[in-house]
Amino acid sequence: MKTTSETGADIVAVAGGASEDYPLAAVPLTARKSLASLGPLLMGFTLYSGTLFAGGLVGPAFKFFPDLVVLIVIGNLILGTYAAALGYIAAKTGLSTVLMARFSFGSVGSRWVDFILGFTQIGWYAWGTALIADLLNKLAGVPTSWNWLTILFFTYFFCSTAYVGYKAMDWLSRIAVPAMLILMVWCLAIASGQIGGWEGLQAIQPTKEMTIGAALTIIVGTFVSGGTQATNWSRFAKNGKVATIATLLAFFFANGFLIFSGAFCSLVYANVPAIADSSDIVQVMAYQGLVGWGLLLLFLNMWTTQDNTIYAFSVAGAHMFRTNKRTLFVLGGATIALVLAWGGIYKMLVDYLILLGTFIPPIGGVIMADFWLQRRSEFPALDTPQPAFNWAGVIAYVVASAIAYFTGKASLGIAPINGIIAAVILYVVLSRVLPQQNARSTVS
Repeated sequence: MKTTSETGADIVAVAGGASEDYPLAAVPLTARKSLASLGPLLMGFTLYSGTLFAGGLVGPAFKFFPDLVVLIVIGNLILGTYAAALGYIAAKTGLSTVLMARFSFGSVGSRWVDFILGFTQIGWYAWGTALIADLLNKLAGVPTSWNWLTILFFTYFFCSTAYVGYKAMDWLSRIAVPAMLILMVWCLAIASGQIGGWEGLQAIQPTKEMTIGAALTIIVGTFVSGGTQATNWSRFAKNGKVATIATLLAFFFANGFLIFSGAFCSLVYANVPAIADSSDIVQVMAYQGLVGWGLLLLFLNMWTTQDNTIYAFSVAGAHMFRTNKRTLFVLGGATIALVLAWGGIYKMLVDYLILLGTFIPPIGGVIMADFWLQRRSEFPALDTPQPAFNWAGVIAYVVASAIAYFTGKASLGIAPINGIIAAVILYVVLSRVLPQQNARSTVS
């Protein structure tokens, strides 16, 4: 497919050395990146504190080996395969998820994709900055009366690399990801020694009850919405192979390692009164006497995920309003998140945002079906007129989301995967049944 933007221009540099990073265009081959660049960046995205908490929910319900370990491997293999499939499409086409959605949802219908992906990221960004303020209260003794200032500082500090663009996020991840992995292995090694190694771990008996389906739903669902948006970076991959490997490194290895770490710590330190949340590796490191290193891990962990989060919002926002000025949406989105965090609204948003995780994966299912099964692995050029709504995509998405929601409520299978599979099947069927629409839309 062609790589021209809607304006016919590929000028992306803006004042201050920032980059707009092709929000309305396919990434040209001259701007593609290697595995050494893309791998750490995507891994930094998935090394996220919220994933530790997910591991903490699953860990106490299963025997360490083989039950827990096998569940973590299977769950993250499912997640990694889904994200890698979308990453491969992004590398082949140079397009982000929101640009791909034009073909499968229509020029107007794709704006729903912009909204749901963008709004989710703003909510998580607000939650993240509020979280770091709370942990600084607990671990560093920062007075709660300073929280407004802490939130203000980190809201704009964390978005600085996203404002500059891929290059800044790349270099941050190259430094931060190895450092985080080393710190986490150090913590787990101490924990292993304190519990008595392999024999001690195997001696721990489950203290909670959870079905295998529920556990896999937690493991897969924690970051499946992030996997749907990983195309924001995998579109920069040199080729499909690089995108696939980098995405698997992030969503299978790195995300799996974080789930494992949260589960591991929850098993070892479940009965330690001094640790408020035994799945939080930062609190565990403070208990181990590594408080300074724990705060460094927290800082790097939040920065490499928060900048990816606000970057994803900026790409969705730029597409919704059909503008190349992505950097304005970085600042605007951070400001909205600041208001949410200051107002305490983020506390009410978390459950809703987790619910949205049910409604995001079917987007990926529709896009994959459209690319591989309907268009035979080739999208048309972006300037090709599209109908306002691709009803096959819209209807498939709505029904698949309902299936994911209700099967999740009934604990039938893995809700996000149910939604993806249903979206693929429905889109293929509806594309055959519904009459082909003419591309009469005047909306770009």
